[in-house]
Amino acid sequence: MVTLDELTGLGLLQKPSEDAREPLERRESNYHPLNTFALPKDRPYKQQFADIYFLRLTKIKPAVEEHSIAAWEGTVLGGERAKKVERVLDVRQGELCWVVGTVYMDMPLKPSILEDVSRDRWISAPMNIDKYYSNDGSDSVMLEDDSGRIRLVGDSLKDYFLVTGCIVAVMGTENANGEFDVIDLKFADLPPQPDRWSLSSPPKHQDVKMTGDPSSSPSKKIAIVSGLEFSGSSTAYTTELNLLLEYLLGETLGPNEQSELSQISRLILAGNSIAEPKEHLANTLPTTKPTDTKENVLLAKKPFAKKYGYDASSYNPIPSQLLDTFMSELLPTIPITLLPGTFDPANASYPQQPIHAAMFPKSRTYAAIPGTDEKPGWLDTVTNPWEGEIEGWRVLGTGGQNLDDICKYVDSSDRLGMMEAMCRWRCSAPTAPDTLWSYPFQEDEPFVMKECPHLYFVGSQPEFGTKIIEGAEGQMVRLVLVPSFSATKEIVLIDTETLDVTKIKITA
Repeated sequence: MVTLDELTGLGLLQKPSEDAREPLERRESNYHPLNTFALPKDRPYKQQFADIYFLRLTKIKPAVEEHSIAAWEGTVLGGERAKKVERVLDVRQGELCWVVGTVYMDMPLKPSILEDVSRDRWISAPMNIDKYYSNDGSDSVMLEDDSGRIRLVGDSLKDYFLVTGCIVAVMGTENANGEFDVIDLKFADLPPQPDRWSLSSPPKHQDVKMTGDPSSSPSKKIAIVSGLEFSGSSTAYTTELNLLLEYLLGETLGPNEQSELSQISRLILAGNSIAEPKEHLANTLPTTKPTDTKENVLLAKKPFAKKYGYDASSYNPIPSQLLDTFMSELLPTIPITLLPGTFDPANASYPQQPIHAAMFPKSRTYAAIPGTDEKPGWLDTVTNPWEGEIEGWRVLGTGGQNLDDICKYVDSSDRLGMMEAMCRWRCSAPTAPDTLWSYPFQEDEPFVMKECPHLYFVGSQPEFGTKIIEGAEGQMVRLVLVPSFSATKEIVLIDTETLDVTKIKITA
């Protein structure tokens, strides 16, 4: 970890350098966004959600079967050879077999919309529950397909992260209780990984090798910040936000550090740039007629909170204005990719669509003209999740909701392990639409990873973390947990030649 104090050495107040310096220019960003998670403007919501699971099973099942055949073909246990069965209902008691299906976690603490409807209770927003997992043994793991469902048991299940929606193959036997006793389990593993610069052409002067000697010029950097959480009230970390702005602009450091910061070619704001709105207190007028005092007149004029529909009186424009000002000061020198998060002004269901540029009067000048096929502007408001190519590397990023929801299913705090599991499941949001609100897709399932990213980051996380995972075919993925800036005052820099990660802490 590098602090600003370590970078500045003698502090912010330094004697001006007498050495003649050439003007610094920020390196150009080679950027190619993909519209993997874009939804049509006239999207309907009348269709059923079950089609998502069928599409996911259809897309991932062949890869799971391929790995299962390679691992289990010819397996003999107790004198019996394991055989493949096509459907869950084809499993027979006492026969050694393996089958592919979709995991379903039956958890009493997990919210259920069917129970809400049966109780005639409607909810207006996703329910916030810390954990679905319980330690009393009431949770159970199911495997299902279009034919039926069977309960999975066995100690081997404890060795894997399992959540609703992931596609797995299990080998074992059905016991006398009608449960499937699992001996081994297989996933699809990492999907095929595209070569670097598969979508665009590399600059002539740049080394395009994944490993080896870097280019003679300093490598570029990608800065990722998450959880700025601008709010309508006074922010306790305003000083750190100002220091972050000055750091990205290179205004607080010496000549050497400014030269290094000029290598930052792109800034990614990975969700929760706006703080969670505070709940408005219920307005209750007195039953008796108030006397004509200043206090009671103010009380009488205070508007009621609307129970249904949009309440314009509760809208607070200050957070978006502060974010707009922050970005407008950066945009003349650095391009920004803006992902929405849980609290940002975007749709709540996955995939979140881009925040409309009209929210940012000062910054929208740098955005692309709506309705045109021009290349993205310096302000690129994108979806969450988002996929694209930066400096030739395939990048997948989210605002954090997918990982936060998975954490509720398991008794573990290993968030990097859960990120790895998503890659090996080939699904970036397996719990959608069960507990993670999602659009009811009918023809495609965009959460299935068709190609393996080189860089996979998740924003709005409690703490920083990173590691590299490898696949059977030589795939290498850099996983990055981007911490919430409002809590940690930390940002992440990624080297675009080596994909090495540096954590920077901003301290006042």
